[in-house]
Amino acid sequence: MHEEKVFFACGDIKLEGALALVKGDTPAPLVVVCHPHPQYGGNMHNNLVSNITSTLSKEGFITLRFNFRGVGYSEGSYGQGVEEVRDVEAAVDFLEGLDPVETGGLFMVGYSFGAMVGLQVAVKDDRIRGWVGISPPVAMYDLGYLKGSNKPKLLLYGDSDQVCPEKEMAKLFGSLEEPKSMSVISGADHFFWGSEQTVAEHVKTFLSALN
Repeated sequence: MHEEKVFFACGDIKLEGALALVKGDTPAPLVVVCHPHPQYGGNMHNNLVSNITSTLSKEGFITLRFNFRGVGYSEGSYGQGVEEVRDVEAAVDFLEGLDPVETGGLFMVGYSFGAMVGLQVAVKDDRIRGWVGISPPVAMYDLGYLKGSNKPKLLLYGDSDQVCPEKEMAKLFGSLEEPKSMSVISGADHFFWGSEQTVAEHVKTFLSALN
């Protein structure tokens, strides 16, 4: 996988990202991947985020991972999970506006805080065909905004993840519209150390089936 560093505008600030294109003229699906909480060390170089983008790129997806405002070389400062929604919107605009890119569909993958923020965009932006929420922080935030989305969706979490208790995840999953699926990674906690490739394969299989 070859990635190039990119910067794109979000209002009056610029955000840092890593873009992986694919060779050839065949329309390629696009994926935005959102990293975990910036105040707890989350960034676009996160072990899981990097593994997902690498795996999807090898499968023929055009991927964009990026740093939320105030992280790495991204300008601005932490926006309490509110302003970061604008960051995700800007990332989608940037990726969807690449020229020349003939898209094979646009998808959203969010991990933890990145799921909480990114999926707010995924459910309302008609350009996004489907979404993946990895360890959405259901024990910390109200994720009720996911209800009513009829887009294909995958929830994924570890069975030792305290941020995603099984009872709360089951309740969230039950409230969602079809089509939907959920995967539980045995022995994994919120950080997925040692399970990165397993998670990436689940994401790849789900998104590949939508193309």
